[in-house]
Amino acid sequence: MAFDVHVLGTSSARPTPERAVSGSLVKGPDGIAVIDAGEGFQTRFMHQRRRMKHFAKGDTIKPSNVGVLAFTHGHLDHTWGALPWLQSMDLEHRMQPLLVIGPTSSTAIEAMKSGSPFPEEVPSADLARQFVAWFSLGAHMIQFPIRWVLGDVDADRWVEVDPATNVVVELDTMPQPDGWKQTTLSAHPTHHSVPSCGWMLKQSPTSGTFDRARADELGLNTKQRARLSRGEDIKAVDGTMLEASWFRSEGHPSVSVLLSGDTASCPPAWPVGLAPTLLIHEATFLNDQQEKAHQHLHSTAAGAAQTARAIGATYLALTHYSNRIKNTTASVEEARSVAEGLPLVALDDGDRLRIGNDGSLAHLVLAEEGWKRRSIQPNR
Repeated sequence: MAFDVHVLGTSSARPTPERAVSGSLVKGPDGIAVIDAGEGFQTRFMHQRRRMKHFAKGDTIKPSNVGVLAFTHGHLDHTWGALPWLQSMDLEHRMQPLLVIGPTSSTAIEAMKSGSPFPEEVPSADLARQFVAWFSLGAHMIQFPIRWVLGDVDADRWVEVDPATNVVVELDTMPQPDGWKQTTLSAHPTHHSVPSCGWMLKQSPTSGTFDRARADELGLNTKQRARLSRGEDIKAVDGTMLEASWFRSEGHPSVSVLLSGDTASCPPAWPVGLAPTLLIHEATFLNDQQEKAHQHLHSTAAGAAQTARAIGATYLALTHYSNRIKNTTASVEEARSVAEGLPLVALDDGDRLRIGNDGSLAHLVLAEEGWKRRSIQPNR
């Protein structure tokens, strides 16, 4: 298993009795990435952890394994649960380092660097304003190590902020979670009313293991084995050509998951070659509210499918529904009408999406007795 995505909120800004606001976590080989943390996130995380202990024994989601908290933007339904959750982990004596990162503008960065008040053009929901507010509310007192990083994603400009002094230091590149080696985190600009981005987690392709048993059968020496392991074809003693590919099991392709956050469909900065294995995209509105979607820079379900096709996603998962959407039947139908065979699913709170090392996808739907696998059918 490459990634196990837990979707802990599928509502837009207004929660419903069945749906909480945004907050997801992605478990991979290096640890856990939390993407957004709207109000009540720590409770939702706790409930999901208890479900895992009860229904998926041996497969845990410990807060201590979270390496990064990444925000897609600063609207409160995506951020308001962050500080209480951080403070709770501090009370639980967490010691592991954490990267907290999100998008802002260069205007906000310059104001922070100079110690000047934020100009009016920096929105009230900008993450830079929230970081400063959180520092004043006690974030600077948290004992475990946190790197507070903000970035102008379009300009690929990243800074680290000291919560005790508000000193801002320019970084050469966007940092990665501490100790992560197999997974890369990257930000991709989205099109919304405040600085925003989607977050992609990607595992690089891996080569297969060397077939030592076959080398033993042929009596190959250390030098011959080393050349074959490096991918070089060699000649055996009898003159037979031995191809390196014969001694290497099949590896795994690159696997990735991209979570869009809030955005109008088809962000201009998303290239065709982005090609995530799984795109988790907002589907706030249905087609009859296309004008509202355009006005508020959100997406319809059909727009989500158009985005997935445009960037070459293998699978699409819909989330972030308006409170007017009571069930997802219409969302799925409208997305499938333009999906052109792209396999897609609609998410509910507590669902899991498991991406295999081979790029396969399993949709696990939360039920009273645990998670049930639901088939993923392509559009017909």
